[in-house]
Amino acid sequence: MDILDLQIVATVSAFVAFIGVAWWAYSPKNIKRFEEDAQLALDDEDIQALANEQRNKDKP
Repeated sequence: MDILDLQIVATVSAFVAFIGVAWWAYSPKNIKRFEEDAQLALDDEDIQALANEQRNKDKP
């Protein structure tokens, strides 16, 4: 086994890993979860509630 064979194995392994991650990210069972996660940055009410909780938690 020479260096070319190792490069081929590494390339094929990286491609298989990429396909696996892409399949996981776009699988139908994860759509709802990712849509909810995408809205977290835009949810001002939740951020304000968490900020108030954190402020109150620090008070003695």
